[in-house]
Amino acid sequence: MDDTQPNTPSPEVNGTEPCRTAAPPIGGDHGDPPETSPLPDGAQVLIDLRAQIKRYVVMPSDEALTAVTLWVAATHLQRAWQHAPRLAVVGPAKRCGKSRLLDVVTETVHNHLITVNASPAAIFRSITNEDPPTLLVDEADTLFGTAKAAEKNEDLRGLLNAGHQRNRPTLRVSGPDHKPQAFPTFAMAALAGIGDLPDTIMDRSVVIRMRRRGPGETVAAFRTGRDTPALHAVRNRLAAWLKPLHAQAMNMEPAMPVEDRAADTWEPLVIVADLAGGEWPVLARSTCRAMTAYEAGQDEEGGLRTRVLVDIRRAFAAEGDPAVLRTSRLLEFLNADKEAPWAEYGAHGLTPRGLQLLLKDYGIGAANRRFPDRTQARGFTRNQFLDAWTRYCPEPQPPVQGAEAAAEPAPDTAA
Repeated sequence: MDDTQPNTPSPEVNGTEPCRTAAPPIGGDHGDPPETSPLPDGAQVLIDLRAQIKRYVVMPSDEALTAVTLWVAATHLQRAWQHAPRLAVVGPAKRCGKSRLLDVVTETVHNHLITVNASPAAIFRSITNEDPPTLLVDEADTLFGTAKAAEKNEDLRGLLNAGHQRNRPTLRVSGPDHKPQAFPTFAMAALAGIGDLPDTIMDRSVVIRMRRRGPGETVAAFRTGRDTPALHAVRNRLAAWLKPLHAQAMNMEPAMPVEDRAADTWEPLVIVADLAGGEWPVLARSTCRAMTAYEAGQDEEGGLRTRVLVDIRRAFAAEGDPAVLRTSRLLEFLNADKEAPWAEYGAHGLTPRGLQLLLKDYGIGAANRRFPDRTQARGFTRNQFLDAWTRYCPEPQPPVQGAEAAAEPAPDTAA
């Protein structure tokens, strides 16, 4: 599977000059310059933040650039969120831009607390309910990259997992009287490292899969003393825009393109986009949809189980959606797809036994069936798959045309 994230065109941002939207002339001489309307403040500061990130880092896709921009902005409203999404910045090797991205994030998030190697106890005591910091962990692979390291840092992994949701404190015996004390854990966190982080962290993260720069891809050199003032200026504008919106953000329930934990993780980013207006509500939802779909396929075992459902649906459709389909014909279809993993699934491709194991968790199995030509053979009925298709791989819906279209019910056109 290609290790790059989805990449769809998004509006280019050249520098940080404010974008203007031309308005038609209003009366008077049509030769006069047209009036212009500035973008909403929130939309403009997000555009400027996106341009600053793009200045120093080659991002793997436009979606990844949008996601990081919204995540950084969301740190400035941490107290409004029910869930604190993690930002997992991972790459397959060194020199993929992970640390440089973390440099830019560090200077633009709210109240950063950066570390390469800190004890869980120190982090516990750095988090407060009133103003949680944004945790930034570089070289996270040294903490979780091996079984021995992961076991040693199990407390830190537990803190990161618990801190994804509000009101999940950790208990420790503390003080001279050795009394139990509850330490808050809720805080947004970014972690950068080589290779994937533990599954429980990845599942709570907006995942950015970095890659090395290719020929012709260039970025500006980053110098702390020279470049942080501009980043701090954007950070201060984010805070000035978002701080007064705390109560509004806390009460918003946006229409989400995903469900369950993915919705919990992406909701703060979508709310920030809705507060900003302009292009951002549509960008946020399309980014969320694309990136969560991509990550669903990165869990090899779980991804294959979902992939086989999708491909079986295609097989039934190719046969005219019959009520029953022979196992042999289904396997012939699956193994013939050169772009699917089934022909190389085993020494002889996907077999009846392999298919049975992939479908076991869905409660679907082959059985002797009678076919229209009055023969009997092992096969599946289409009805066996309907529930699993609906739950795990529903047919794609038309793209949402902005936050308002997603949230508002269709008008009643009845007479």
